[in-house]
Amino acid sequence: MPVAGIEDRVAYRLLKRAFDIVFSAAVLVVFCWLYAIIAILIKVDDPKGPVFFSQERVGKDGRTFRMLKFRSMCVDAEDRLAELRGLNEKTGPVFKIAEDPRITRVGKWLRKLSLDELPQFINVLRSDMSIVGPRPALPAEVATYDDYQRQRLLVKPGLTCYWQTRRNRDSITFDEWVDLDLLYIKKCSAWSDLKLIIQTVGVVLTAQGS
Repeated sequence: MPVAGIEDRVAYRLLKRAFDIVFSAAVLVVFCWLYAIIAILIKVDDPKGPVFFSQERVGKDGRTFRMLKFRSMCVDAEDRLAELRGLNEKTGPVFKIAEDPRITRVGKWLRKLSLDELPQFINVLRSDMSIVGPRPALPAEVATYDDYQRQRLLVKPGLTCYWQTRRNRDSITFDEWVDLDLLYIKKCSAWSDLKLIIQTVGVVLTAQGS
């Protein structure tokens, strides 16, 4: 059944946006020292490359934005993607391999600890993203979506989601990933968002990133 009724939940959306602003601003202020340390480590490891990686992603209702991450790959990672396509370990339009040769030494640990995602709190402040929501997809991935899959775009993409907190997420198929995202959209609430944030903290503290 099509997902509906999200836009009618005005109180929840206002509360969610207020929380996004307060929470993301607090993280950026409290952990500014950590951002600085990560930036230094990236530059020491690969002086020629930038600290941040910016990539076009698709947000709510198909609007595109530039998503920020700490750079965890070599500077020519995008150019080398074509030669690695045949090694893809994910189903659907998503590309992911466990031992990606493009990942830098520092980048490996940033991903393991999920620290490469920290700059996305800036995207949350800009209202490109929310703390909780489906992970933002690439335009090339969205171009392959069918009507069912496009329902992921009914809400803002997020830093974390049901898929992000699953211990077996590397074995979850793309269709199962979409099902989890749509389940969140159908049942989203302030309480479910809070639970997902707490679960995500657990994932980060136990270094379950990849």
